[in-house]
Amino acid sequence: MNAEIITIGDEILIGQIVDTNSQWLGQRLNEIGVSVYQITSIQDDAEHILKAVAEAEANVDIIILTGGLGPTKDDITKLTLTEYFGDKLIRHPEIEVHIKHLFAKIKYKFTELDLKQALLPSKAKILKNELGTASGMWYSKGSKVIISLPGVPNEMKGLINSSVLPNLQKSFNLPFILHRTVHTYGMGESRVAERLEPWEDKLPDFIKLAYLPSYGRLRLRLSAKGTNMEQLEMALEAEVKKLKDLIQDIIVGSGDEETLERSINKLLRGNNQTLSLAESCTGGNISKKITAEPGASQFLRGAIVAYDRDIKKKILKVSSETIDKYSVVSGQVASEMALQCQKLFETDYAIATTGNAGPTTDKTDKSVGVVFIAIASPTGIFTQEFFFGQPREKVIERASMKALELLRKEILKNNENSLSD
Repeated sequence: MNAEIITIGDEILIGQIVDTNSQWLGQRLNEIGVSVYQITSIQDDAEHILKAVAEAEANVDIIILTGGLGPTKDDITKLTLTEYFGDKLIRHPEIEVHIKHLFAKIKYKFTELDLKQALLPSKAKILKNELGTASGMWYSKGSKVIISLPGVPNEMKGLINSSVLPNLQKSFNLPFILHRTVHTYGMGESRVAERLEPWEDKLPDFIKLAYLPSYGRLRLRLSAKGTNMEQLEMALEAEVKKLKDLIQDIIVGSGDEETLERSINKLLRGNNQTLSLAESCTGGNISKKITAEPGASQFLRGAIVAYDRDIKKKILKVSSETIDKYSVVSGQVASEMALQCQKLFETDYAIATTGNAGPTTDKTDKSVGVVFIAIASPTGIFTQEFFFGQPREKVIERASMKALELLRKEILKNNENSLSD
């Protein structure tokens, strides 16, 4: 069963707002066995809406439109769909009562323009919007379903959960779609694909593998689709086990919610160990990632964004001789930053970063994209040099993820050594 999501609004196309509705809606549809065939964003233009709906109707079983249901002249979705279905608008007294109740509840004066929201198509099933004045509309056309929803996120989500999903499940015999995700770090997509090729070629037809790369990380998602839930789960788990056996050395976790940051969080809290951070070129990005996870306060003692060389010297106590001899972008400075940070905050581990994120090199002899990362641990310190290219955002993100990757490896290595002692 396929669906197309059509988002309507000039504000999306000009970049004024980000379309988060489609992402959320795609996830919810997938959970009930509906595959999203296409997501389309279009203007608040009648001709464009008519064309988009007609094209979607030729390709999919379910069409969901969001946006353009307000009371003002630029909201034309309702009128356009009325034209598309050869319908007419009629007054719905129960919706009018609902609108008046909403305005009375917030003690806000409504206008005749607001009451226009009670004028709705006669042929559509009306989906009452408990959170707003724009009702949803459900049209059936043969075996096809066309659903129009408000673009306001909380209103759209409310109607999806209360009305749309339950009705879709009643209207269609939907398959099961299951996903399993494995998170890897430290190896590029092409190298992982090369390693997995023999196994991937033998996957059952109903199981597909997707490579989902981002800076410093790669998610491998296995998806299974069919009518027998028990068989799907057994087959999927068997393939996940094979996958993990093939890439055990680069796996950091599994499941949709597992991340490198979360893995580090669990390791440090589980070992009752602490962490501190001394960031220069990453500008607090590592701190942001670490503190985004609940429970960070149990192991993160503190962080310093030592962007200026004087701060490196005055706060972190990096020696002037080291900076003068090697420059601020060097392995020697990164090492001193990590060691002094570890000492200052009295932590088991410390991360330090220094480099040239760009676009300039700040009078150093290292090119843009060069970053030094140092990890101080209970057993010593190591420093590595990396080249992350350009632009600035890429350097910062890749350096942050690589630092976390190195930290995790060091924690695991020290844990293994302590068990063997």
